[in-house]
Order: sequence, then structure tokens, then C-alpha cells
Amino acid sequence: MMPLNPQEAGLPLRAGRRGRPFPLRLRSDPRAARRAEVAAALAPLLRARGATARHAAFSDGDARELCRAYDVAERMHRGQLRKSGAPYITHPLAVAMILAGMGMDTTTLVAALLHDTVEDTPYTLGEVRADFGEEVAVLVDGVTKLDGERWGDRREAETFRKIVLAAAADLRVLVIKLADRLHNLRTLGFQPAHKRARYATASLELLVPFAERLGIHALKRELDDLAFAHRDPGAHAATAAAAAQALRGAGATFGPALARLRESLAEHRLAANVSVRPRHLYAVHQDFGSAVVGLRPGEAARVLVVVDGDDRDCYIALGAAHAALRPCPGRVKDYIALPKFNMYQALHTRVISPDGDPLEVIIQSRAMHPVAEYGIVAHIRDAGDGAATADAVAGRRDLVWLSRLLAWQSDAASADFLDGLRTDLAVGHLAAFTPGGEIVALPAGASALDFAYALGTETGNHSIGALVNGRLAPLSAELRNGYVVEILTDPEGCPSADWLEIATTAPARVHIQLWLSHRRAEEAADLGRRRLVRALADRGVDLLTAEAHGESLSIARDLGYAEVDDMYAALGAGSLRLEDLLDRFAGA
Repeated sequence: MMPLNPQEAGLPLRAGRRGRPFPLRLRSDPRAARRAEVAAALAPLLRARGATARHAAFSDGDARELCRAYDVAERMHRGQLRKSGAPYITHPLAVAMILAGMGMDTTTLVAALLHDTVEDTPYTLGEVRADFGEEVAVLVDGVTKLDGERWGDRREAETFRKIVLAAAADLRVLVIKLADRLHNLRTLGFQPAHKRARYATASLELLVPFAERLGIHALKRELDDLAFAHRDPGAHAATAAAAAQALRGAGATFGPALARLRESLAEHRLAANVSVRPRHLYAVHQDFGSAVVGLRPGEAARVLVVVDGDDRDCYIALGAAHAALRPCPGRVKDYIALPKFNMYQALHTRVISPDGDPLEVIIQSRAMHPVAEYGIVAHIRDAGDGAATADAVAGRRDLVWLSRLLAWQSDAASADFLDGLRTDLAVGHLAAFTPGGEIVALPAGASALDFAYALGTETGNHSIGALVNGRLAPLSAELRNGYVVEILTDPEGCPSADWLEIATTAPARVHIQLWLSHRRAEEAADLGRRRLVRALADRGVDLLTAEAHGESLSIARDLGYAEVDDMYAALGAGSLRLEDLLDRFAGA
């Protein structure tokens, strides 16, 4: 077949040097090709971000910024693979998708796309700041792990300390970290079994409690279940099988109950959505452990009532539920009048179905429901992009725990910080009250001494007893939910070593240990100084005169001590020899 004439082929012509036409070479634009490649990869994220944009339309500028961040991240991570064999860029993209589904802002998604670049590629924090601005740089820095070579065994503890400090400036740091951990747990199956168990345990002890504290239950449930599956596969499989079997009979159990409930709500002139909500597996496991065989439908799921109305309508709905289904005495929990520490609000009650099965019913208004699912994210999202800063969330009751965490973390050594953090974030909190009605959230098993330190370090250090529900009680008294506690103090009161036996919270233990350490240092300094006074007097040297002339401080600095008392304490503790000091004072 004869080749086509260029003109017949529809190719453009230009004249050669001798005037003969020849086809132009069509040059592709590599930049346009790259833009098309980035746009294709980012299309799902752009759609998700656009679908959840709240206060302003998702602009072309937002889309360009996300494309630019993806372009940088993909180039920086190019050649890196996940354990699954997938390109590494799939991870930051998945983290950004999780956050987009929650309705997070463009700045957060840009930081999510870049969150591993500083840690795993040559891209520096300075370059992030120059390319994407200070706000993105703060978020990326907040979730970047510390250098393992520099920090060694302290890396994990100091990385978590860094995250806590960064979250105090911008809560989105914690939200990004939780989304990052969620995707890592989704893909944890590619790791060896021993690593899976260790990673899952750390997630349950440290990351899941952060999700709980921030009220992000939509993330917490999946984090719970994935970590449970990797930490204890056998128990997870047994719980999943029992729950699935129980839910097969859910129609017979819930159907008649829901029909009565809907009818009663209508009689009370309430519009509401009534549904059956399966419980997540880890929650079932926590309640039943290995005794999950024969799980009943009412133990595997709950009834959720979302009312079109205000707080008052929720209480009316509670009355409607009790009118339709016999309530169990003493099983009503009012989290509307008394919200949980993360501002979760709802009414919980237990009723008996027509077939005699106990059912849990949760009642919320439509305004409460997104907060119950997304917690602080709902507040950040609804208030706009700037609401994640410390100033914007200052004074929030649901963030008091963060303020208390910040108050003690700086005094905790690396070795103690993670244990303190686990204790401070422990699930199973109780709410005690001051006589003025202030709520103090404490872990289950907390003592009056823990309550004292929750009020402040000075209150704790000078506490001598308590009035619990109006009755005199020792500091060791264990508190219960709803107790009213007044702490008795004495200016001369101070901690003792046996307080460590009754303190359970991290703030209490850290401040007790700090006070005892200071006291030991003072006693050692006093002992060391007295030894030095006597030894110098034998040589005709007056230590008081040497201190007044600055000779003692000069000698201390020469020996590497910041203060004279540090030198005396070393002498008292035996880490500094008396003979070394005598020679220096004699030659001064």
C-alpha cells in the first residue's frame, strides 16, 4: 500500500529548504500531559472535597492547590513502594480521601497529601513553607515523626509529645494523624504478624482514645475494629460470627418494637427517623468477651431515634419510647443535660421489646447527630477553616482534657510520658463535681487526690483531705460518677511518697514525683553544703564569704553545674568528691 500523501493524511505542512512541503512534527506538551495525569489521579478527591464544601463553593483555586500538592507528593515519593507493592503515593491520597469524606477543609487535605514528604523524602519543611504557606507547614510538621537516630528509644514518646503540643496550636494535626493511622490499619495485613499485633495495641492504647476525646466516633469505630482484628484475630472472628448470627434475627426482634415506637412518636406529634444501628465489634467484645456465643439481637444492635426538633423534643421522644415499650428502671442516661467530656449529647434508655428482649434506645436531635458522629470535626467544619486554632477553641468544655494534658506533659520524662498518656486517655471516665457545679472528668478508679490535682498543682500539693458528698473522706477515697467533692488544703501540707500509691492519673503522679524530686534535691544540697562548710572551716576558709564573692558560682560553672545548689546536691548525693572541691576553693 502506497503511503498517504501528508496532505491527504490531514497533517500540517511547512516548506523545506528547497520549497518542498513536508509534514510538521507534532510535539506533545509534557506540562499539559502532567497536568492531565494529576487531574485524573485526583479526580475522586476533588469530587469528595466539592461534595462536602460547606461555607463556600469549592473554588478553582482549591482544586489547583490540591493538584499542586499531589504533584509535589507524587514526585517526591516516586519509586517508593508500600508493603503491598503499591506506589507510596496511594497512602497520602487515601488519607486525604478519608479527611475529605469528613468534610475537612482544603488546607487540611493539602497537608494530608504532603504529610510524609518531610519524613520520607528529601523535601524539607522549609520547602513546604515556601511552596504552600505557614499553615500547611505547621500541620505537616505536627504529624512528622522525630528522627530515630537522634532520639533513639525516646522517639515514640517524644513524637507523641510533639503531636500533643502541635494539637494545642491546631487540632487538625490530631485529625490528620487519626486518618493516617486508619489507613495504615486498613493495610496492616501486609505486615508480619508480630508487627501487626504491636501496631494494633499501640493504636488501641494511644490513638483510639484521642478519637474518643475528640468525639470522632465515625473514625473511632473503624479504628477499634481494625485494631481488634489485628491484635486478636480469633476473638474478632468469633465476635463477628456471633454478631452476624444475632442480626439475622433482628427483624423479628426489632420490627414490632420499631412499629410501636414510630406509632407513639406520631401520637406525640414528633417527626423522627427511627433505625436499627449495629454495634461495632470491639464494643461487643468489650461487653461480652469470649461469651459471645448466643448473642441476642438487642445485644448486637441499638435503636437510634433522630428527632426533628430541639432538646425539649428529645425528652418528649423519651416519654414516647417509654409509653410504647416498658422501660427498665434506673437505665436512663441523660447526656443532654450532662454532656460527655467530648460534648456528646443524647438520651440513652433501655426498654423491653414486645417479645421480652431488652433493647437500647438512643435519642438525639438532628443538630446533635453530626456532633455525635464527628465531634470536634463537626465544630471545625461548621465554623470554617480558621476554627482549628488554639484561640478559636479556647475555653471549650470538650477540650479541658487537652489543657490538663499540656499542663503536666512538660514535667514528664520520656520514659514516663507514654505511660502517663495511656492513663490520662484511658476509657471509662467518670464525672465528679466541685461544690460550684464544675465537672471534673477522671478515669474510673480515680481518688480524691486525683481530683485535687485535676483542680490544679497547688491544690494537689497542699491537699490534706476531702469532703465527698458532704462527708469527710481521706485523699485515698475512690470516687464514683456524680460525686460532689470539695478538697481541703493546708499551706503547710505537702506530698509524701505514699501518695504515689493512691494517685492514678498522670497529672497527679507527675507532679507528686516532681515535688519529691525537688525535695530530695534540696535535702541533698543542704547535706552537701553542710559537709563543705565543715571541711572548709578546717582549712580556714569561710564558705559564706566565698559565696558572697561569687567564687562558689564560678567553681560550680567550671564543673558544669548551672547553679551552686546543683553542685552542693551532687556533693550530698555522692556524685562529686569533696576533695575535688576543697582544692578548688583553696586555690580560689
